Amino acid sequence: MMSAFVHVPAAKITGDLEPIGRRPGADSGDPQLGRLRFDTDETVRAGVWESQPGGWPVEEREDTETCYILSGRAVITDAATGETFEISGGDVIVQPKGWSGRWDVKETIRKVYSMGL
Repeated sequence: MMSAFVHVPAAKITGDLEPIGRRPGADSGDPQLGRLRFDTDETVRAGVWESQPGGWPVEEREDTETCYILSGRAVITDAATGETFEISGGDVIVQPKGWSGRWDVKETIRKVYSMGL
């Protein structure tokens, strides 16, 4: 099955997102989430995601996620090395399948993401 071409105008990327509730597993703050999913096929999931301040652990990701950070600020800690990364608007991160670590959102963060299965 061939994938369809996807175009999402800038106004949708920066506009209101669908509220999806509190981040599961959050252990600090009250990270309320928002999302806009792009119409993609089953092999790729993509969209815009936003989180208000708060923190949570990530245990062995099930997929690889590439993110372009649009705005906000977070500190990500790599569980394997203990290294911390301060991320903010304009940064790109890749969280590989199997990665474990921690997200601590300091200022409401918004990213465009793509996850391949």
